[in-house]
Amino acid sequence: MPGIESGLTNHKTHQLICNDFNIQIATVNGSGSQTANMVLLRSLFQMGIPVSGKNLFPSNIAGLPTWFTIRVSTDGYVARGENVDILVAMNPESAREDVSKLASGSMVVYDEPLNLRSFRDDLFLYPIPFDRLVAPVCADAKLRRFVKNMIYDGVLSWLLGIEMSEVERSLRKQFKKKPTAADLNFKAVQAGYEYALQYLTKSDPFRVESMDATRGKLIIDGNTAAALGCVFAGVSVVAWYPITPSSSLCESLTEYLHRYRVDPQTGKATFAIVQAEDELAALGIAIGAGWAGARAMTSTSGPGISLMGEFAGLAYYAEIPVVIFDIQRVGPSTGLPTRTAQSDILSAAFLSHGDTRHLLLFPASVEECFEFSMEAFDLAEEFQTPVFVMSDLDLGMNNWMADPFAYPQGSLRRGKVLTEDELNQLTGFARYRDSDGDGIPYRTLPGNPHPAAAYFTRGSGHDERAQYSERPEAYTQNMDRLARKYETARRRVPAPVVDFNPKAKVGLVAFGSSHWAVVEARDLLCSCHSLETSYLRLRAFPFHNEVDEFVRAHDRVYVVEQNRDGQMGHLLRLEVDSREVVKLRSVRHYDGLPITARTIVEQVMEQETQGEGVKE
Repeated sequence: MPGIESGLTNHKTHQLICNDFNIQIATVNGSGSQTANMVLLRSLFQMGIPVSGKNLFPSNIAGLPTWFTIRVSTDGYVARGENVDILVAMNPESAREDVSKLASGSMVVYDEPLNLRSFRDDLFLYPIPFDRLVAPVCADAKLRRFVKNMIYDGVLSWLLGIEMSEVERSLRKQFKKKPTAADLNFKAVQAGYEYALQYLTKSDPFRVESMDATRGKLIIDGNTAAALGCVFAGVSVVAWYPITPSSSLCESLTEYLHRYRVDPQTGKATFAIVQAEDELAALGIAIGAGWAGARAMTSTSGPGISLMGEFAGLAYYAEIPVVIFDIQRVGPSTGLPTRTAQSDILSAAFLSHGDTRHLLLFPASVEECFEFSMEAFDLAEEFQTPVFVMSDLDLGMNNWMADPFAYPQGSLRRGKVLTEDELNQLTGFARYRDSDGDGIPYRTLPGNPHPAAAYFTRGSGHDERAQYSERPEAYTQNMDRLARKYETARRRVPAPVVDFNPKAKVGLVAFGSSHWAVVEARDLLCSCHSLETSYLRLRAFPFHNEVDEFVRAHDRVYVVEQNRDGQMGHLLRLEVDSREVVKLRSVRHYDGLPITARTIVEQVMEQETQGEGVKE
């Protein structure tokens, strides 16, 4: 092979950039690159370096461009980075466009036939003959297109200083049940490393060095974490219909249930999983199981939420516990199925016709995906109502660092369920009577042999004894009780997390996966613009009273969210003191990519400079 020297045409000495850059790997969907990308991500993580990985993939099965971004941050920032510092260009369709977007001085590892050297001369360019390198490694021509991705792992290992021992450990973890495949793929990594060692001259400033910032942590995606939480919550009925980006939640849950919920004595499953004909049927099955006393759930995304409206109203009005995971994506209609958003907030909060108000949980981390899965089932049974867990594609499908999940303590909270003995002590049972003043009635479960336990469950008008009624006073009494139940929930759902800065006149409010960009943005606002901020992270709807207090304590409050219309801002306007809503401002991001710190900083500073800003 001919020797190759790579670098800027007239490059100057560049200052070392260590453990603080973004890598983007541009390949073709269906080419097997995800394995190589995960090996690279995990190798850096095992070196103790904080990382996050985000996959941008098309909505077709195979053939279109796909990008995987790894953020390496010595400060531990895990939100999406704005710029690409290192590009691995493997796709002829996107290579020139990807390279055109790079800042001068960026580094590019690319497939040699792309001839990117003739396109720009202000980049650190490393052409690699991938096809020639993979041929002696893999005799099977059909496998080569998958195996050759491992070559860029080897090249980057040499260029950046990634420890090959960690690459091998990561790769063997990835192929832990396939040692032959592991051996083959590691040969490809070694081929890339040896080629780089022999033929490349490193001229770029990018480098990694071992840290100790990931000790004891793990890497996991939010959907897998949520599935594990469902297992610990005691879920026994899962009804779902496949839809991106929620499918992997039920797929992971299926694996966990088959592993941990099969009776060792009989070999029979102690759970039921139903792939329904559509999302509406899936929710109907889950509601029926919840009525029967099972802990039941479904998972979906925006289009499924739209279909579930009437059944959601039934569960709300008939007061049946059920958990609905909404892994949000870009809409409306089919929208962008493989892009992220926080755009189902209003539709989920009031889903169904008539007066309905649902409980929503907003996990911001994979730890909270695990915790809120358990909390959702407890709240659904305590309040006898649907509970929505509002995740999104970024949190659900991408890989995040996390601390080990805390083993749950205490028993499941089943709420007000009357047993036969308890019914014997009562003079009567009225299914929808507010006996305790909290709006939450008592219920019985099918199979209770007490003669007073039975009642009709109906979505039509009913009185406190569950008897059909069209009397105006019966309807208003029932709806007023449901409103009291909602107010009780306000005090019991997860409270917001508040970082109050007594020096700050400006407050930030965010929720879900936007949290990580806000963390970084606050540091930038302070260091670059001398703007002190307080921060409240919403974790549930209805909102705690702390939200009112937070708005009252600041002159201006910026609501950060990933949708066009400021949906959370509208919810806040409905809930906070009407005299304080004038303080609300909006920071909105809705291009389908995860929000960045720069987006928040730019929009906040633009409005601060304008004085009045953009009000909700």
